[in-house]
Amino acid sequence: MSIDKLQPAPTQQVGVYTPYYPQANKKQLLPFAISLYQKGALEGERRIEGGSSIPFIATWNVSTLPADLCRCRIQFEGNAELSYEMMMANFEFVDFLIEVILNFKRNRLSDFSQTFYRKLLRIDD
Repeated sequence: MSIDKLQPAPTQQVGVYTPYYPQANKKQLLPFAISLYQKGALEGERRIEGGSSIPFIATWNVSTLPADLCRCRIQFEGNAELSYEMMMANFEFVDFLIEVILNFKRNRLSDFSQTFYRKLLRIDD
């Protein structure tokens, strides 16, 4: 499913996440990010400067509470050797999904932010 076809999640599901996002632009996209989160998967492409984009599939476990842990796994080019996994609180992961939606609106490309990849690859650890 394309990001531009997402339907907003019901208000009661969005409400428990609202306190984590004081910024107006994030609150506006939160119902769509929750809807994407509930799908448990995203297919996209990692844009490489000066090169070809690399396709990926991201999957994650779905839970209803913002503070629950989310295990996110990304596999690039359908290659098991190019799989990465990380854990974080659901509200933090949903924040990354908000960035995915913002990126899609800007570039028409389903991709995570640079910050997400730094965390995934543990560059800042």
